[in-house]
Amino acid sequence: MVLGKRIRHARVAARLTLQQLAAAVGSTTSQLSLVENGRREPRLSLLTAIAEVLGTPVASLLSPEPPPDRRAELEIALERAQRGPLFASLGVTPVRPGRRLPMEALESLVALHAELDRRARAAIATPEEARRINTELRLDMQARGNYVPEIEAKAEEFVRSVGYTGGALTHHMVAQMAERLGFTIIHVDDLPHSTRTVTDLENGRIYLPPASIPGGYGLRSLALQAMAHRIFEHENPKSYGDFLRQRQELAYFTACCLVPRFAAVAFLEKQKAAKDLAMEDFRDAFGVTHHSAAQRFTNLATSHLGIPVHFIRANSDGALYRGYENDGVPLPADASGAIEGQPLCRKWAARAAFARRNRTTEFFQYTDTPAGTYWCSTQTGSSTDSEFSITLGVPFAHAKWFRGRETTRRAQSSCPDEACCRRPRTELATRWREQSWPSAKMHAYVLRPLPSGTFPGVDETEVYEFLQAHAPDS
Repeated sequence: MVLGKRIRHARVAARLTLQQLAAAVGSTTSQLSLVENGRREPRLSLLTAIAEVLGTPVASLLSPEPPPDRRAELEIALERAQRGPLFASLGVTPVRPGRRLPMEALESLVALHAELDRRARAAIATPEEARRINTELRLDMQARGNYVPEIEAKAEEFVRSVGYTGGALTHHMVAQMAERLGFTIIHVDDLPHSTRTVTDLENGRIYLPPASIPGGYGLRSLALQAMAHRIFEHENPKSYGDFLRQRQELAYFTACCLVPRFAAVAFLEKQKAAKDLAMEDFRDAFGVTHHSAAQRFTNLATSHLGIPVHFIRANSDGALYRGYENDGVPLPADASGAIEGQPLCRKWAARAAFARRNRTTEFFQYTDTPAGTYWCSTQTGSSTDSEFSITLGVPFAHAKWFRGRETTRRAQSSCPDEACCRRPRTELATRWREQSWPSAKMHAYVLRPLPSGTFPGVDETEVYEFLQAHAPDS
C-alpha cells in the first residue's frame, strides 16, 4: 500500500493522469489503479518503467520511510483497518479512500477504527491472558537465571555518571540522574489516584508523591521507574502483554540502579567468603526494602555466586503473590503453569512465619519437600491493606553460605499432595461437613475485569486534568 501511495504521489506531482501513465509504460489504467490502491504488486519491469516516466529512482518508491504525506498515511491506515477481521465482523460496507473523500472525514474514520481496535484489544485482555503472559515472562527470566546483563550495564553506566561508587544511592543522585535526562522531580500531594507517578514530557517534569508508599515503592524507586520509560524509549503499549513486559523491564532497571551490580557483587562475594550471607545486611547496605534486597539477590546469586535460588512474596492468607525459582523448589501452579494466586503449603516458611509472635527478625527454616530439602529465610511486613512475607530460599547444599543455617526448625511438606495440609483430618470432616455453612469472602479481583486504556488502569481524564493544573503556563 505504501508503494502504491508513493507511485500516486509521484504521478500527481508529475501532472500525469492514470491514463497518460498507463500509455507511457505500456500498461492499462485498471492495472495501474490496482497498483496505486495497494491491491496488486507490480512486476519489477513495470515498476522500473513507472519510475523512469515519473523521473524518480526505483529505490525512492521502495523506501521503508513513512508514506509521502499525511493523506497517504491516513488512506493506508483506513485500507488496513477495512481489510482486518474486526471490520469484517461489523458487516458494513467499506469506504473507498479516494481523492474525493474530505480529509476531515478521513481523519475521523481512521480515529474511529483505532478506537474500535483499542476496545477490542482491551476486551480480550482477560485474566487468563494476563496470567499466561506473566508465566511466559517468568519462564523466560528463569531461562536467563533471572539475569539481564545488557540492562545491568546500562544501569551501571547511568549511576556512575552521577558519581556513585557504593552504598545507598542518594536522593540527590537520583535528582541528578533525572536532570541528565532533562527532567525535574517535583513532589505533589494530589497525584491522580490511579497513578504512582506522572511524567510531563512537554515541560520536563516527573511528579512524585510526597512520601514513600507503605510496604511498597520508595521515592527513589518511583523516580527511577519514571526515568526508565525514557531511557528504554518505551512507546504506548499496544497490548496488555506489552504493558507487562515494559513493567518488567523498568523494574529490573530500577533494581540495578538502586543496587548496582559492581557494588552488590563485591559486597555479596565478601559475605559469601565469610559464610555470612544475610538479606538484612544486603538490604541495609544499599538502603532498600527487604523485598527489593531479596529479589535483587535472585538476579545476581546464580550468575555471580553460583547459588541456585528461589524467591516468594506471599499474602497472609497463604496466596502466592509473586515467585521465582531456578533451584527446583515445587512452587504451586495451575494447569497452565501460572503461579499467581496459588495457595502455598501451610508448612512452608512463607506461611509458617506468620504464626510467630516476634516478627522483627528473620525467620529461618529447613523444609523437606518431594523435590528435596530447602533452607529459607523469611521476613514479614505489612502494606496499607494487608500483611505479606518475603522468602529467599536455597537448596540444602547451599545453606552453608547463609547466616541462620544453624536453625533447628524443620518441617516436612508433601504438597502438592492435598493430604499434606489442604485436606481436613478425617474426624473433623466427618464431624462438620454436614453441620457447617461458611460464607466465603468475595475477593474483589474475581469480578473485576483487567484494567483497560492506553496505560491499563490509569484514569486518563484525571491525569490530563492534573497535568493541565500543574503546567507552568496554566
